[in-house]
Amino acid sequence: MKLSHSLAAAVALALSATLACAHGSKLGALTIVHPWARATPAGAKVGGGYLVIENTGTADDRLVSVSAPFAARTEIHEMAVKDGIMTMRPLEQGVALPAGAKVVFKPGGYHIMFMELREPLKQGEMVKGTLTFEKAGSVEVEFKVGAIGAKDGGEHAGH
Repeated sequence: MKLSHSLAAAVALALSATLACAHGSKLGALTIVHPWARATPAGAKVGGGYLVIENTGTADDRLVSVSAPFAARTEIHEMAVKDGIMTMRPLEQGVALPAGAKVVFKPGGYHIMFMELREPLKQGEMVKGTLTFEKAGSVEVEFKVGAIGAKDGGEHAGH
């Protein structure tokens, strides 16, 4: 009997380590990898969130909204260079997720704006949010808060 308890404990430990390393979620054909946010200085009213969404299915989908209890509102944004000028704009229709494609949200590109922060985002914390997709529905994710100037959330893109 002791052996089976030890085996069960070992399996549970291995599974939790695997899940911790994965740091993501799955919703149908959509895989959400490494959601992260930048830490914010005290008093900051906005923060940025990033992640990778892979659509392994045969049908297109769309990220239509994001919500987070630590922000009064959120917006999906895109930064782009147009005529040599960096612009940032909200994407009212969300972001298309073509079938078989991977869409990367990163500094300088697609990103999530957490607006009217209710509390600062502190490095090392995990903060919850909900992603809502046009077809797949909603899924809760945890954003790992990286350093204020982080460029990749502190993990490799392959995680």
